[in-house]
Amino acid sequence: MHTVHIPKVINFGENALGETEYPKNALVVTTVPPELSDKWLAKMGIKDYLLYDQVKPEPSIDDVNTVISQFKDKDPSVLIGLGGGSSMDVVKYAAPEMKKEKILIPTTFGTGAEMTTYCVLKFDGKKKLLHEDRFLADMAVVDSYFMDGTPEQVIKNSVCDACAQATEGYDSKLGNDLTRTLCKQAFEILYDAIMNDKPENYPYGSMLSGMGFGNCSTTLGHALSYVFSNEGVPHGYSLSSCTTVAHKHNKSIFYDRFKEAMEKLGFDKLELKADVSEAADVVMTDKGHLDPNPVPISKDDVIKCLEDIKAGNL
Repeated sequence: MHTVHIPKVINFGENALGETEYPKNALVVTTVPPELSDKWLAKMGIKDYLLYDQVKPEPSIDDVNTVISQFKDKDPSVLIGLGGGSSMDVVKYAAPEMKKEKILIPTTFGTGAEMTTYCVLKFDGKKKLLHEDRFLADMAVVDSYFMDGTPEQVIKNSVCDACAQATEGYDSKLGNDLTRTLCKQAFEILYDAIMNDKPENYPYGSMLSGMGFGNCSTTLGHALSYVFSNEGVPHGYSLSSCTTVAHKHNKSIFYDRFKEAMEKLGFDKLELKADVSEAADVVMTDKGHLDPNPVPISKDDVIKCLEDIKAGNL
């Protein structure tokens, strides 16, 4: 038997943000200052709400506890995570603790976090990936409105992340017919949007990608990427080369088109400061990504992949 988890309600497309009805006395949780959140809230048309805008980037369980302690007695009707992964992750954890439903509204895209049962928080200063059904949104609202004004490099990194998740998710041994259908369709949409300059379709492709990979896993490309992320390389940028090389190693059906899409986006060659053998040791500890890879991976395989990335041999 296979099980797929998605939000109860998904509102998406142009004007989804403004056409969605929001409950009264909702608690909106975000990271942004009033000059930006006021604009977003006006676009939502939300009335009679509470606001917490002090979530820190890369939040910890302390941020969750602060939200709960400040607003539990005010008994909000629902928690709304409005923003990037930080805001949504705080709401994912806090809402079930407060026995409230949650609405997730991504203002960036690429992670597909509004569709998944994953939550990332710091505990004692260390980032931890949590995976529980209770983190799933009751409603997700996906609107391309938030792309206006987003820096081009952020958009490029985000769409690369979405492409990597979709294609790695399709190849994952943990996938099934439905997740593969979602992942394949996600990449078709994203590839077309990249190659034919239709960025307004990026959020929809990312949404489908989140529905797909969120119910299976990503694989070798993501495992390789973290040694570059540890050196400060943006996650999406690192995946441009890492997932390309991983697809070559895995003989993925997406290799040629993924590489073509990355070339169109114009990513530079990656540099790796760490010793390749030591970096490979780090990659080999990432069983969460390597175990679902479609072919077994050895340390020698990882070294070869990292050397190809450094040489630009994609």
